[in-house]
Amino acid sequence: MQERYGLNRRPVGRWIGVTILTIAFVAALGYVFVGLTRSSVEARLVTWDDVAADRVNITFQARRQATDELHCVLRAQDEKRNDVGYATVIVPPGEPEIVVDYSLRTLAPAYTAELLGCAAGGPPNVAAPAFPPGVVPPAQPFS
Repeated sequence: MQERYGLNRRPVGRWIGVTILTIAFVAALGYVFVGLTRSSVEARLVTWDDVAADRVNITFQARRQATDELHCVLRAQDEKRNDVGYATVIVPPGEPEIVVDYSLRTLAPAYTAELLGCAAGGPPNVAAPAFPPGVVPPAQPFS
């Protein structure tokens, strides 16, 4: 039949083996990539409270190496998504799991408050302040 119809049957096992090896190689590369890009700092916003027209109390939780100085960026915005408060909070080395309460000074009542990000040893790569043109950000912290 091979001479008449030109059928050249190759072993299916070889194709299955090559496919399995390829999938395993891609999975291993993915695992290594995720491990290399994972941050050693984890942070999340716990709560925020708009206590006054010029202040927002923000509570966030962070995990880090105990020897790391932590830089966290907080932002408050109005209903039009303009920044009304923006601060970089520096947390000195200490406990690996911390809860931080911060009073963020604002220019107007806040519609939302966010923890933009945290990084060890320097400011995180997050969005820059977006205050309307001509507006000077308020001095931080609220006292």
